[in-house]
Amino acid sequence: MILEADGVHKTYSGPTPSHVLRGVNLALGRGESIAIMGRSGEGKSTLLQILGTLDLPDHGSVKISGQQVVSSLLDQIRSKDIGFIFQSFYLLQDFTVLENLLMPAKIARIPCGRGSEAYNRAMALLERVGMVEHTHQLAKQLSGGEKQRVAIARALCNDPGLILADEPTGNLDYTTADSIHELLMSLVKEDGKSLVIVTHNQELADMCDRQYVLREGLLVEVSR
Repeated sequence: MILEADGVHKTYSGPTPSHVLRGVNLALGRGESIAIMGRSGEGKSTLLQILGTLDLPDHGSVKISGQQVVSSLLDQIRSKDIGFIFQSFYLLQDFTVLENLLMPAKIARIPCGRGSEAYNRAMALLERVGMVEHTHQLAKQLSGGEKQRVAIARALCNDPGLILADEPTGNLDYTTADSIHELLMSLVKEDGKSLVIVTHNQELADMCDRQYVLREGLLVEVSR
């Protein structure tokens, strides 16, 4: 299993405490893709943040590549095992496309000069997502679809086993979104990655191996 969640609970305190996750269980094998759907406010993004080690559960456990997620290992797991794709892209607007791709390697202190393994992988990914001609263009000069292609390549740049995507095409028009869906799924399958997508898009969910609905704090698998 590349990802295992066992009895994950999360409560947010406040005047009226909100028990968002009430014992979520999930197992994801290598090369599998799943979609998580549900109404707004049900806790989908919270769950994705916990699966991605950006937050910790109050109770329960998460394992990534067989390794228990604990505070002391968060930086290591994030930099080596997980790639994130967000709705809002989160590119560094005044940096070039190539510089954005190499940022995860720099953060992980991986050599990324010309001719390095990281550099060569970045250039190969730009070729695969159809963005090599924009290599030295500033991110702020790209269209929404182009930015998401760069964001997908960036998520794969450190060769993680697990890709987490939060509404990856929510800001894109239908035609552009459709092309991004196909690109994302093909890259995941070709590279044997595991993918978790939070989405409201039924067409994207239908492309995944399994679908779940987060309802009242629990994941329910959708029969097809």
